[in-house]
Amino acid sequence: MLTVSHVTRTFGSIRALDDASFEVPRGQLTGFVGGNGAGKTTAMRILMQVLAADAGSVTLDGAPVTRDAARRFGYMPEERGLYPKMAAAAQVAYLGTLHGLDRKTAEGRAIQLLSELGLGERAYDHVEKLSLGNQQRAQIAAALVHDPDVLILDEPFSGLDPLAVESVMNILAGFARRGAAVLFSSHQLDVIERITDSLVIIAGGRIRAVGTPLELVAAYATPRFALAAADIGWVSAWPGVREVFVGMDEVSFEADDDAAQQVLRRALDLGPVGRFGPVVPRLAEVFKDVVQDIDPLSTARREGVTA
Repeated sequence: MLTVSHVTRTFGSIRALDDASFEVPRGQLTGFVGGNGAGKTTAMRILMQVLAADAGSVTLDGAPVTRDAARRFGYMPEERGLYPKMAAAAQVAYLGTLHGLDRKTAEGRAIQLLSELGLGERAYDHVEKLSLGNQQRAQIAAALVHDPDVLILDEPFSGLDPLAVESVMNILAGFARRGAAVLFSSHQLDVIERITDSLVIIAGGRIRAVGTPLELVAAYATPRFALAAADIGWVSAWPGVREVFVGMDEVSFEADDDAAQQVLRRALDLGPVGRFGPVVPRLAEVFKDVVQDIDPLSTARREGVTA
């Protein structure tokens, strides 16, 4: 278990992290979600010991994470950092040797990972000759080459096509099954929704919510219902109904259970009902509800700091 306890970090007058606490269990995929400037990158750099916290602690299985301990971590920053004049396989293998692998093992792991990521035929091309998406695949391989105990990946799906996203998802899931603790950030909430076991939502430097996708939906999402009937034009004016979305022959709306049941009874009085029931919210809606109280001015002030 990777544990972040009451971590605070400031940059001048900007508090990038404010008493942040969360856990990244082994054997699970943990998504780290927040808007630009929310504090994700700062938190990841502190986990990797690239930055020091002003207060708080980071532990792995109860032991403090030191720079030596972080050598067993795999880290992929959002900014690409590979040498452009070096072949992808040589670059990945070289980074493997820096983590303690012998040269032969590192070269074998590099080719294996690049092949699994769909880059086998381009493994010996210079990094600068690769597309941005393929450079991203090489960067992911570099983070995984030494078979780390902990994976910390900042926007690993950025710039990838759907097939590459599937490949990366499968590889990350494989690391989790072998007992690694995996934390990754992404703005692609549909991807996070599909693969994460747990989520950490951060905004304004503070942890706003932690839980499984189902737990967060139950705790934070606004109840929404869908009604398909011949006559739906009256629903928007019904007492207690909010945020109405009207389609061709269906309407979805936010309301509490009592108001929704009243809408159903009225619809049945008017004629046949094709469908009525709750709408399962998407993660994007949950995220909006969790962070909706963030002060926009406070957020704007933070954007001068990469967090």
